[in-house]
Amino acid sequence: MSNNSAILLERRNGIAIVSLNRPDQRNAFDAAMCDQMRDAFNQIEADNSILCTVIAGNGPSFCAGMDLKAFVAGDADKMLFGEYGFAGFVKRKRKKPVIASVEGAALAGGFELMLACDLVVASESAKFGLPESKLGLVAAGGGAIRLGRRVPRVIANQILLTGRVFSAQDALQWGLLNNVVPDGEALESAIQLAQEIGENAPLSIQASLALSDLSTDLVEQHLWEANDQQMQEIGATADAKEGPTAFIEKRKPVWRGE
Repeated sequence: MSNNSAILLERRNGIAIVSLNRPDQRNAFDAAMCDQMRDAFNQIEADNSILCTVIAGNGPSFCAGMDLKAFVAGDADKMLFGEYGFAGFVKRKRKKPVIASVEGAALAGGFELMLACDLVVASESAKFGLPESKLGLVAAGGGAIRLGRRVPRVIANQILLTGRVFSAQDALQWGLLNNVVPDGEALESAIQLAQEIGENAPLSIQASLALSDLSTDLVEQHLWEANDQQMQEIGATADAKEGPTAFIEKRKPVWRGE
């Protein structure tokens, strides 16, 4: 992958570093970026020399989620319902652990991308949130179905229904993060964690991850069906067009409830 790619893949001593590389768009995913992410993890899963992966964002943001301009332009199905779901990643069953390295904002689909990872390291000033309710949408990249199993239900509902942004300290307290480190050190800390994992037996890592995932996998198979149906229904409404359009135009949305 060239440096002009939206996804950069680097191999470093048994560790893959996947960099989200649309900094001018706060690393928001359009359909092409989803395709590149899917391809990167196809390579990672097929490469026996890679034991662990770190996902990081280039620029000041980890990821702002879905590119709303692409959504309004009609690319929603490609971004949300392509192979492995949003970002070509959130529904993927993987053999190898993935660590999210979060500097800056992980919002909407960016937060859902983080939730799909197995471990998370974040900087002190990192911010998180699921603002879909402010946009007439639903957190259909796994946020709505995963969050309530990670944090108390009342906290999950607060995050989902208010769309409020919260801090790394809150995320750590609620059990969403492994470590909080000084700004600028999340990537190096995540790589160190990946190296620690990579020193262990590869088959043991794969078996442990498979068992850890098993209790959620059986439930998620059914939840994803309901999740996708809700998003398809919401995505067809006038409010689902109004919210992103208002955001792009920097104005307050006018909800019609239809």
